[in-house]
Amino acid sequence: MSVQQRVEKESFKISKESFRKSIQIFKYIKPYMGYFIAAMFFLVAGSLIFMALMGLPGEMANTAIGKPKFKFNIDVKDYGWVFLIILVIQGILSYFRTIFFAIVSEKGMADLRKDLYNKIITQPVVFFEERRVGELTSRITADVEQLQSVFSVTLAEFIRQIVILISGIIIIIFWTPKLSLIMLMTFPAIVIIAMIFGKYIRKLSKERQDELAKTNTIVEETFQSFTIVKSFANEWYEAMRYGGSVDEIVKVSLRYAKIRGIFFIFIITILFGGIFFILWRGALMVQQGSMEAGDLFSFIIYTGILGGAIAGFGNLYTQIVGAIGATERIQEILNSESEISIQKSNVRTDLHIKGDLSYNDIMFSYPTRKDMQVLKGINIEIKAGQKIALVGQSGSGKSTIVQLLMKFYEPDSGTITVDGKNINELDLTAFRQNIGIVPQEVILFGGTIRENISYGKPGASDEEITLAAKQSNSWEFIDSFPEKLETIVGERGIKLSGGQRQRIAIARAILKDPKILILDEATSSLDAESEKLVQEALDLLMQNRTSIIIAHRLATIRDVDCIYVIEKGKIIEKGSHSELTENENGSYTNLARLQFEFQN
Repeated sequence: MSVQQRVEKESFKISKESFRKSIQIFKYIKPYMGYFIAAMFFLVAGSLIFMALMGLPGEMANTAIGKPKFKFNIDVKDYGWVFLIILVIQGILSYFRTIFFAIVSEKGMADLRKDLYNKIITQPVVFFEERRVGELTSRITADVEQLQSVFSVTLAEFIRQIVILISGIIIIIFWTPKLSLIMLMTFPAIVIIAMIFGKYIRKLSKERQDELAKTNTIVEETFQSFTIVKSFANEWYEAMRYGGSVDEIVKVSLRYAKIRGIFFIFIITILFGGIFFILWRGALMVQQGSMEAGDLFSFIIYTGILGGAIAGFGNLYTQIVGAIGATERIQEILNSESEISIQKSNVRTDLHIKGDLSYNDIMFSYPTRKDMQVLKGINIEIKAGQKIALVGQSGSGKSTIVQLLMKFYEPDSGTITVDGKNINELDLTAFRQNIGIVPQEVILFGGTIRENISYGKPGASDEEITLAAKQSNSWEFIDSFPEKLETIVGERGIKLSGGQRQRIAIARAILKDPKILILDEATSSLDAESEKLVQEALDLLMQNRTSIIIAHRLATIRDVDCIYVIEKGKIIEKGSHSELTENENGSYTNLARLQFEFQN
């Protein structure tokens, strides 16, 4: 269910706390308060002129029969010019009102989007693990869009309807006091009942939209994963699932249609009946001579405008409540604590790291699963420039060890030091700038090859990028593309192979020139030819750097300085390849034997 749909299902009540939080969002409007005040002035002025304009047709009719209510000394033929002048003024006011509200909403919400994105992007890893990407995307798109709609349209319309309602009641009481008394005694009750009906109809409409969204989800899932559907021969199952969802839409739609039918009966018999009753009373007053025909005409116009304003309040109120809910969700993120400052993250601080690493009795459980201990007393010593490998079965804790080094999480106990300093004492951004990683699953952005390589060092020169590409064995295939470094990768561009993607990731790491390098099973999914090219690039990359290798293929770690065998969060063996294989019953030897037997 989307954020928009969840908003629509929320209560239509506004708590004091919700209102207080929503007020905080006005700080993004404050820099543009001049435009906001000007827009409000044009809004009120335009609304009052509009209400005055609606009385002119009746006065023109009175003038035509020689019984004007006001002594304007204007002939009927002059009313055309009056209408034209007022409409031009009204148009000018509406233009500036629209432009000024657009400036306030567009610029204010642009500032909000920037702050919201900056806040999200600077959150720790745990923040993203606890939330879905779609949910965060909805915050910065759907929720902000709701607020923008409120500031640009809904708020203005809400205030406009209030001005129209107040001025309209004053006008009809002044214009036709007797008839307005009848209207004020009967019409509000009818409109309130209509609003209650409308609220229930909107609820059913939203219910129908929810069911339609579920149906669309089934369509998206099956179309995106059609190979899975076909490989399991589950076309019949998906057809049944989709058919059941469509049947639910029909049930809700029929209930929706019945209530709408009852509502139409109410509109025709009660609402229109009330209007015609008031008009009938007005016609009798005209016949009796206690009211002029033009006044009745004006009264009819004003009554219609007031009815529309009252009926519109329900929808406007719903939109404002939805925006307040969006504000609460946005404020929840804006008030959360970031792990770094976005302003300081652009300033590069040289920590002069050599690369000595030490894990001292590390105990760790993931924040979302405190009941499951992942690491149990890990102790690792790595000298600057050394290469060590972490091996073990999936889920043993290998990746967690490097994630703690990158400060994605905090250990429950124990310390990690770099050059004898606790990493918690180091500037987080500066520290991470000294770490390079080549993952197993390389993620490339949808831009050019140049942009993907230079991600390791934004602003790098063409010479630096080209050199990194050559050192990573990437330049040969890059040079074969017609657009070279400007080749687009991703959905709309060329599709790179696994080996090519790995080499782009290595070029990115070379350009970053880190003191500490992490290789997370970087060659495990490559064919023999690609693995050879990637391994050559990795060997060059690891020179004179502290390197931690999470290994899947043991053949790739024969030459490392020390191998740590991890099992169930503990180091059960450590040593060089030759040292570990001397123990015929050791875990490493068994892993090697199983792997080589499998390959044979």
